[in-house]
Amino acid sequence: QMQLIESGGGLVQAGGSLTLSCLASGRTFGRTDMGWFRQEPGKEREFVARIWWNSGNADYADSVKGRFTISRDKFKSTVDLQMTSLKSEDTAIYYCNCHAQDIEFWGQGIQVTVSS
Repeated sequence: QMQLIESGGGLVQAGGSLTLSCLASGRTFGRTDMGWFRQEPGKEREFVARIWWNSGNADYADSVKGRFTISRDKFKSTVDLQMTSLKSEDTAIYYCNCHAQDIEFWGQGIQVTVSS
């Protein structure tokens, strides 16, 4: 099993910045990618960003392109999401996600609140 633990969430003013971090532990062998999703109350979970573990190439949702940057540290087994120019619509629970050996893993989620 793999465990994903998120950190770094909290309250920030609109226009501000916040960095989320996700630590992967346990059976991380065969990991292909790690990423972030988010979910607002009453809405479906949506894709935010993903980074391919070996290449370091990244994909972003259109809504966060140019504002969010995803990065990974292979030695620390972490993935970070740097969020800048935050908007009230970025308020959500953010979930870390990982695919390894055709299995999908999720973190428990962390709250990000952007006040306008």
